[in-house]
Amino acid sequence: MALEHAILVSLLEKPGSGYELSRRFERSIGYFWTATHQQIYRVLKRMEQDGWIDVRDVPQQGRPDKKEYSVTGPGRAALSGWLHEPVEPESVRHDLAVKIRGAVFDDPAALIREVERHRQAHADRLTHYLAGEQRDFTGPGADAPLDAGQELQHVVLRGGIAYERMTIAWLDDVLATLHRLRPAP
Repeated sequence: MALEHAILVSLLEKPGSGYELSRRFERSIGYFWTATHQQIYRVLKRMEQDGWIDVRDVPQQGRPDKKEYSVTGPGRAALSGWLHEPVEPESVRHDLAVKIRGAVFDDPAALIREVERHRQAHADRLTHYLAGEQRDFTGPGADAPLDAGQELQHVVLRGGIAYERMTIAWLDDVLATLHRLRPAP
């Protein structure tokens, strides 16, 4: 997937400024695709030149005008074309797994702190995802039926939650193994 497609999806969900788009990437699109502010602005400029998005100046009180981006017909067509293309299953490329395999040639216990650090990062991300799910889908006021867009957003979020839970369980297994292999004092 190219960043352009993630931006098109976000702008079709709701037009917005580059800043608002960056916040969406931090808050929800970041569940499955990350991008820096600079990357987003660079790609927005290219998408505007390619005719995929329109930009309009929106006056603001006491602040400079902001640019609001929205998807054009050609942008929608580009997304539609991409949605119909097959996508190869992603292969896992996991540096930590290679380190774990290689630990047999050194001291496996030396990896414990690194694995604990990874576990904490995944636990933090899981907490963030669960808070987002509570806020947006399962908390108070979530009794109303979801529209198709919300259903699809929630299924992606549930995938992220399942992935983080699986990763934490695996890291717990790795930690138990490393502790078991630790040389006796």
